[in-house]
Order: sequence, then C-alpha cells, then structure tokens
Amino acid sequence: MVDFVDGNAFNWEQGQRARKLFAAVVLAALDDAIADDKKYGNGPEQIARWARSRDGREVLSCAGIDPNERVVKGLMEFVSKGVRTSVALSREESERRQVALQAEAA
Repeated sequence: MVDFVDGNAFNWEQGQRARKLFAAVVLAALDDAIADDKKYGNGPEQIARWARSRDGREVLSCAGIDPNERVVKGLMEFVSKGVRTSVALSREESERRQVALQAEAA
C-alpha cells in the first residue's frame, strides 16, 4: 500500500515537472514573438500561427493550457503589449500594475 502511494506521488511530481517544462516553452515562444514584433512588426500573427499549429496546440496542452481561440487571442494581446515575459512575471511589474489600477479606480 505504501509503495502504491509513493509511486502515485512520484508520478504526480513528474507530471508537474513536465508541465512546468512545457510552460517554459510557451513563455519562450511568447518572448520570440515579442522580439519579432519589435523587429518586423508581425509578432501577434507569429504567435497566433504557432498556437494554431499542431505543435503549438500540443505544447499548450502539455503545459496545461486549453488551446482554444480565446487563448490564441490572449497570447496575441500579450505579444502586442510588448512586455517581455520575465518583466511581466516580476513582482515589480505586478506592483506597478496594481498601483495603476488603483489610481484608475480613484
């Protein structure tokens, strides 16, 4: 019984690690699209083409993201903002956005 529980816990942890790996691939694709947008002006189209492709749908699914059209539009919007993923995920950027929202609400 204990071996069964340990085996399930190990498999769950491995699954979580794999999901994080695929999420990192999605973040890298977003960064590449942002770089393309700054250089060529076609970043949102690039990320949309990737997300709708067979490989893109597979990577999004493995990352735990449902590869539907709403997600594609969200990725395109993110790329069009031009904020790199490392900056967007940082605490400073989160705090700056929170202050901007509070100022906007007041």
